[in-house]
Amino acid sequence: MTDERTIPPKRRFLAGIMGRRTPRPSVGNVVSVITQDLMKRAGVWFPRAHLEADAMATLAAAGHAVLGFDTIMPVFSVTQEAAALGCEVDWGRPDMMPGARTHPFAGANDFSLSPGWMEEPSIRVVLDAITRLRAQWGDRVAIVGKVMGPWSLSYQMMGVEEFLITSLEAPTRARRCLEALEPVPIAFAAAQIKAGADAICLADHATGGMVSPVAYRDLLLPVHQRICGLIGAPLVLHCCGNTSDRLTYFAQAGFDAYHFEAVVPVAAVREAGGGRLGLMGNINNPDVLLAGTPEMVRQAAHRALEEGVHILAPECAVPLSTPTDNLRTLVEVAEAWT
Repeated sequence: MTDERTIPPKRRFLAGIMGRRTPRPSVGNVVSVITQDLMKRAGVWFPRAHLEADAMATLAAAGHAVLGFDTIMPVFSVTQEAAALGCEVDWGRPDMMPGARTHPFAGANDFSLSPGWMEEPSIRVVLDAITRLRAQWGDRVAIVGKVMGPWSLSYQMMGVEEFLITSLEAPTRARRCLEALEPVPIAFAAAQIKAGADAICLADHATGGMVSPVAYRDLLLPVHQRICGLIGAPLVLHCCGNTSDRLTYFAQAGFDAYHFEAVVPVAAVREAGGGRLGLMGNINNPDVLLAGTPEMVRQAAHRALEEGVHILAPECAVPLSTPTDNLRTLVEVAEAWT
């Protein structure tokens, strides 16, 4: 008889996305867990790992080989699509993530995209890295792709301040921008699935404190519903911050799982999902994983599992100086869970 605690990492993770926790809970990531220590161990550093497929794949694999996570996710930045769509990007340093320097949609009314954006190097590098990872690890480990959603892409293409003001004062313009960018995550996700991704993260930061739940409902929910209907793999929403006031809309959108921060109560996500959402997260980054001790991580992980989280994970991309021992503690808790 098969010991269910020996279920392969990929199956553990995919079960969690679909709202089922295996006897040995899954530990995974759909956003970056790369740190300076992992760069040192892998011998690969930013910005090279954003730009070269071999480097990207090697560094991503450290999330499984060094940390023990059930996943390998090679998209470390939020700017791969932005670069392909015409933003000038600062690709960062070992101690700094990339960021967009220019915003091609700023002040514009024409939101057309270059037809060749899928062939740009910042897109091809991700697809080539996923192909390599699938060949080496894909029989047992979950290969996770990541795409930026239309709201986050609008921040990059128009600028955060301009887009947020537009969403309030000129919602028709904001809607046209979102609809123009809607094909980007659909096409990029399809290409990542074809390259070998087992699941996709849609990162879209329509978060509380910046965007009202009404704005999400009226502007972004219909877009998310269309995207969910067209991405042919398990789909995880990542949205930072306190999103307690829009959880029912996330559930209505059709995502399979929600990756959320520690500030959002697990019970609220569970209730809003009505058993239809896999719960992923919600271990605090700044106070627990970055500045805390392994014992603090252990306590937070136990609390998350007791409250019903299906997949233990850092709440967002981890700070680059996060201690490796703290990240490994998440796996130790899962391995000892009874």
